[in-house]
Amino acid sequence: MEILWVLMALVMLGFVLLPVLRRRRGVIEQVPPGHPDAADPANYGFAPTEELDVRMPGPDQDLLDVLDLVQRTQDYRAAQQLLAGTEAAGELRWQRVQAFAGAASLELQQRPGGVGQTPGGQWLRVWRAEAPKDAGGAAVHAEFLVQQAWRTATPGTDEFRIIMEEARSACGDAALLAPGDPVPYIVELSVARGLGYQRPEFEQLWLKILDRAPAHMGAHLAALHYWCEKWHGSRELAYSFAEAAAARAPKGSLLAAMPLFAVFEHLPEVNLVSSFYQSEVVTKAIHGALHAVHSARPDDPMLAHVRHLLVFFLVRAERWTEAMNQLIHIDGHVGALPWTLSPDPAAEFAVYRALAVAGYEANGGSPASLPH
Repeated sequence: MEILWVLMALVMLGFVLLPVLRRRRGVIEQVPPGHPDAADPANYGFAPTEELDVRMPGPDQDLLDVLDLVQRTQDYRAAQQLLAGTEAAGELRWQRVQAFAGAASLELQQRPGGVGQTPGGQWLRVWRAEAPKDAGGAAVHAEFLVQQAWRTATPGTDEFRIIMEEARSACGDAALLAPGDPVPYIVELSVARGLGYQRPEFEQLWLKILDRAPAHMGAHLAALHYWCEKWHGSRELAYSFAEAAAARAPKGSLLAAMPLFAVFEHLPEVNLVSSFYQSEVVTKAIHGALHAVHSARPDDPMLAHVRHLLVFFLVRAERWTEAMNQLIHIDGHVGALPWTLSPDPAAEFAVYRALAVAGYEANGGSPASLPH
């Protein structure tokens, strides 16, 4: 299977030098026969690259419908109603808050406004002005400020700190409006990372989340960043945090997949050696994530996140059939790690998907033999 990794290395090199995957109106061009990307995703029912949805990790039709309505009409009330009807302590509310905040932030980036022009994301400003006591709008506004800080400023600068301090204040306002809601505190985890909370202060924040939603996967992933080597912790602290979460995970919880996320956060920047991904540490983390996926509720909102990361690791480990078994559940949506770290998430996902197909077929697999 080493030939597949040679091909993958050439693809990655192409992104830097003479791109094989050239963009033309957002569509990936044809590649030569025999190249792994030449596999037709349609043979497996996979979506064409240009149709992959980069907004979310998996389907949430109610959210998509409301986002479309809000952005088309600039009327926030549908978003307000959707959040009001979404369970406060659940994963779905956190994801929807992120989605609304991200939509407003992107609108503002695309239409910053100016003389005689209305800036993008105006519906969020109106929401806060007309319904200042609405907990959903307050949470979205806090997350919007966090995303603005990361999107528009450089960590460590005065501009970044000013926006983050405003976000911190907004988190406090949102928490007062909904005392039992963990979301304002989960938003603050990103503030804690950006502003460099001291550990006692961070741990106090974390205890507030555990009191409200002890098995919240999204909260654990947000907290993991703080403990990582590249922020305010170390590899050992991040692994310890992830393994402790997995150990206390209730039955059916995806927290058992946390060690795989910790491994991902500490990968070397360049590593195409398959043996690393077949090592004991990585294999154990993969098995934990696979067990979590098999035990989780089919409608768990975090399930797609785990499946996407599994595709990355299973392809790297040359476990082609298992990678294909994950792809059939998530194909069509790519708004998750690791793809969102790429400037072109859809193209990045397509490379791994093509490698999975090529490896699967090289070992005797076919569309007919893949269970759906």
